Amino acid sequence: MDRFKQSNRANWDERAEIHAQDRTGFYAIDRFLAGEDVLYPIESAEIGAVSGLKLAHFQCHIGIDTLCLARRGAIATGLDFSPQAIAKARALSVRSGVQADFVEGEVYDAPDLLGTDFDMVFTSWGTITWLDDIRAWAKAIAGTLKPGGRLYFADSSPAIATHEEIDGVIRPHYDWRSAREKPQRFDSPTTYTGDETPLVTDFTYEWMRGTSDVIDALLRAGMQLDFLREHEVLPFKLFPMMVDAGSRMFQLPAGIPRMPLALSLGATKR
Repeated sequence: MDRFKQSNRANWDERAEIHAQDRTGFYAIDRFLAGEDVLYPIESAEIGAVSGLKLAHFQCHIGIDTLCLARRGAIATGLDFSPQAIAKARALSVRSGVQADFVEGEVYDAPDLLGTDFDMVFTSWGTITWLDDIRAWAKAIAGTLKPGGRLYFADSSPAIATHEEIDGVIRPHYDWRSAREKPQRFDSPTTYTGDETPLVTDFTYEWMRGTSDVIDALLRAGMQLDFLREHEVLPFKLFPMMVDAGSRMFQLPAGIPRMPLALSLGATKR
């Protein structure tokens, strides 16, 4: 594991400890334990029926979405590179009484770690920016799915991820593509949930890429695109100016030009 991934994993190990406590309610763990389905509205509306499907959740973090999908009837397995996140996910499975498997490992190794006969791969919110090889990601998806298996993906729009809010204005700030050996460094003393616990590893490395890179990688891997949609909401404040849109989602305030903040797609393995 290179120094970028080592640093990121240390950061995510720390975040897993903080997020599992969910002191701010960002992950709605108490609501989930009380029986509520806490998938965000975009994927909840688009994913379709999963009951009885063998489902792999890539980059599952502490497992809350994996367990929501299992509660919907999926035979779910979560995969994440953070051992602390996997430990928290397994503990949450026990606490909730919802059965799912959780495996520690790199997403690129998913076919070897999980198998090659899944009906669905699910991955959402804050995933591809952590990956240095989008084509290897797409190959892992295709390799994990059986023929006719489908992918559901939702994340920040790559087009908006290159922007920052500077002096109250959203401006282009980063190159739209990052070289594999030169990711963008981001410094943050705390995590994104609003919990003020200081992070020891208080920086991360992320890779910028275009929407075309994502689509091209999936097509090259043998996936057929079923739909591609853009959305004006996100489940987190990408920019400080964003305001509550309801249902644990955020949007740009009135008076700001509308922009695509999120992207979702479905694809099927040919």
